[in-house]
Amino acid sequence: MKIKKDILLRPEYTFLRENEHLGDKIILLALTGSHGYGTANENSDIDLRGITLPSKRDLLGFSDFEQIAEPNTDTTIYSLNRMVQLLCKCNPNTIELLGLKPDYYFILEKEGQELLDNRRMFLSKRAIYSFGDYAKSQLRRLQNAIARDKLTQSQKEDHIYNSLVRALRNLEGKYAEFENGSIVLSKGLAINPELTDEIFVDVNLKHYPIRDYKNILSELEFVVRDYDKLQSRNRKKDDEHLNKHAMHLVRLFLMGIDLLEKEEIITYREKEQDLLLKIRHGYYQLEDGSYSQDFFDLIDELESKFKYASENTSLPDNPDMNRIEDFVMSVNERVVYDDR
Repeated sequence: MKIKKDILLRPEYTFLRENEHLGDKIILLALTGSHGYGTANENSDIDLRGITLPSKRDLLGFSDFEQIAEPNTDTTIYSLNRMVQLLCKCNPNTIELLGLKPDYYFILEKEGQELLDNRRMFLSKRAIYSFGDYAKSQLRRLQNAIARDKLTQSQKEDHIYNSLVRALRNLEGKYAEFENGSIVLSKGLAINPELTDEIFVDVNLKHYPIRDYKNILSELEFVVRDYDKLQSRNRKKDDEHLNKHAMHLVRLFLMGIDLLEKEEIITYREKEQDLLLKIRHGYYQLEDGSYSQDFFDLIDELESKFKYASENTSLPDNPDMNRIEDFVMSVNERVVYDDR
């Protein structure tokens, strides 16, 4: 089913026009998620992601506005500065916003088009870690879910520990900086009588922003909670989720390889659409809930291609920060002088 931009006229999207941070400040609003990837089915939600300009108050006053998330419509709209921070990291969930099909941009103002036209300034070898870690996270989650009835509690704790370490590494630069070693994870003999092994955290922070600390703990808690959910078994629902994770694992590798080899952001996977939909519909899943060797052979092949692309990419080590800063300054100046 093709989603058209006239959905924005529906009552549930009134907030786009009425919220003080949105309205005519929105410079880009796009259809993302499964529709944006070309892998939607009849049950797929409508996900919208966007970018909004700061107001004068945001730039010159005390406001610290970063984003608006509207869960009833699966809509998230970031401030320009916040989006740029994420794009500089080649964050897969945001860099994909710059590589959608043209008709999936429901709102695209001049500043949004400038961002698309200059998308290459965000591309760097940081994609090796952002896409690689994200794909490995999907693979680990898939493997853990498949083997959850066979792993010991200690082995399950290993899976959670590795995901927490990766999550903590990805938090660097997202919040106020803290020195290495100030938040340290370890795994050892459990204090909890219901466990054999347990994950521990040592925290040594001084004069640290309480909101950032709260957000860090929330993100780490999400990892643990997400794994704990895997213990509750609902086979039909689990299979749908597992096949979706398997599909996204393949999609992430494909997108990462294109980014590193071709230096292009290709979000809509038209060439691989049939393969991705086959995975989502359970083509590689066996009757016992595990996956065929053909699927893991495909993953091995994609991992090898991703590794080769990582070692041979011509992308710079870091994004073009001077060019990015010039762009942000130019846009913000227009806001301040009412010249947009």
